[in-house]
Amino acid sequence: MLAATTALPHWEEPPADRPAAIRQVKAALRARIAASGRTVEEVFAVVEQRIKAEVDDITAARGRGETVWPVIDYADIAASTVPAGTAAKLRRRGCLVVRGHFDREQALGWDRGIVRYVEDNRFFENYRGPGDDFFGTVGSKPEIYPIYWSRAQMQARQSEEMARVQAFLNGQWKSESEGVRWFDPARDSLYPDRIRRRPPGASSAGLGTHLDPGNLDLWMTQAYQQAFRHLFDGSIEQYDPWDAAYRTAGGQYQGSTMCSAFRTFQGWTALSDMPHDQGVLHTVPIPGAMAYLMLRPLLADVPDDDMCGVAVNQVFPASRRWHPLLIEALSGIPDVRAGDSVWWHCDMIHSVAPVENQQGWGNVMYIPAAPWCPRNERYSASVRDAFRTGSSPGDFPPEHYERTWNGRFGEAELNATGRSGLGLR
Repeated sequence: MLAATTALPHWEEPPADRPAAIRQVKAALRARIAASGRTVEEVFAVVEQRIKAEVDDITAARGRGETVWPVIDYADIAASTVPAGTAAKLRRRGCLVVRGHFDREQALGWDRGIVRYVEDNRFFENYRGPGDDFFGTVGSKPEIYPIYWSRAQMQARQSEEMARVQAFLNGQWKSESEGVRWFDPARDSLYPDRIRRRPPGASSAGLGTHLDPGNLDLWMTQAYQQAFRHLFDGSIEQYDPWDAAYRTAGGQYQGSTMCSAFRTFQGWTALSDMPHDQGVLHTVPIPGAMAYLMLRPLLADVPDDDMCGVAVNQVFPASRRWHPLLIEALSGIPDVRAGDSVWWHCDMIHSVAPVENQQGWGNVMYIPAAPWCPRNERYSASVRDAFRTGSSPGDFPPEHYERTWNGRFGEAELNATGRSGLGLR
C-alpha cells in the first residue's frame, strides 16, 4: 500500500478542473519516484529496454512467418494437458486463440439462432442507429448489435466449456497477494456484452489502437494508484501485470465507454470462419506494456496538463505520436473457425483492422473472463435487473431493444453456472 508519508492526491470522481488535476498528480508522481532515489527517466529506461526486447522478438517472429498469437486446443484445457511451453508463451504474449472451444456446428447454429431472434422481433425495422460514439465509428448498419439476452449468448456464457476456459485464464493471474484474495478464479460473473455481425462484401473502418481498463482514473483514483504502485515508487522491477492487487476494489469513472467489471481477459467467440486478413483483431501482445503507457506521460516532452491524449469518457488511446515502439508490435490473430474463441489480457492495446469488400461473414459474441470479486459483485445487481427485464446492461447505452421481445432467454433456463454468475445462488 502507498506509504502515508508519500500519499498521492486522488479523485474518486472526475476532477472539475482536469488540467489542474493532471498537473498536480503528475508532479506528485514524479516526486514520489524521485524519493526512491531514481528519476522518472531512469525508471522509464528500464521499462523501455524490456519492451524493446519483446518488440524485437515479435517483429522477428512475424518476419519468419510465425504466428505470434499462442494457440491452445480446448481439449488440452479441459484435460489440463496444456504444454508447459505453450502456457509460458500465453503468459509472455498475454493473448491466445482457443481452437475448438465449441463445436463448429453448434457455433453456426447459434449464429442462425441470433438471426432468427432479431428478425422475428423486427430489429432491423426498429434499429435507431449506433447508441454510442465509439462503435459508431465502424460504419455500423448495424455491425454491432446491441443485443444481450438471446439464447445463443446466454447458453454460451453459462456453458461448461466457457467456465473451463475462463477458469484457466483466471488462473494465469495472481488472485491472492498483499494478504488478500482479490477474486475467485473458478467463478465468473457472466458479464453481458453485445454481438457483431459483419456480412460478406461489407466495408468497415475498423477501430484504432486503444485499450479498455480505464482512462484518467488509472492515475487518479486511489485503488489504481495502489494497483500500479511499483511503477510509481521506484520498484519497477517488482511490477507484475498479472497481479490483481487492488484492481478489484475500485472502479472506473462513469461514462459511455467505461466498464464497471474487472476482466482478466477480454474475449469473443467466433460464430463464423474468419481469415486473418479480413478486418480482424490485432493486439500489441506485451502485457507489461502497461508500464510504458502509464509512465510515458511523466517524461519531459509531454505537456504538464496532458496524459498523452488520455481523457475522461473516452477509451485510452495508443498512438504513434506517443507510443511508436509499442505500435511496431501490433499483430493480428491467425485464421479462426466458428467455435474458436479469442482472448487478450485486459491491459493490452488492441485494434480492429479496416476491411473493404469482406470475404465471408465476420460474426462474434463478446464474452470476457470477469471473475467474481467485490467490483463485479456490485455490478451484478444491475445485471440481474437488466436480465429479468430485457434491458441494456448499465455499462451500455440505454437502448433496451429486448424488453418486449419474444424468445428471450429466461430465468427458468439458467443452470447452476448461470445462477452463480448472476449472484442468484
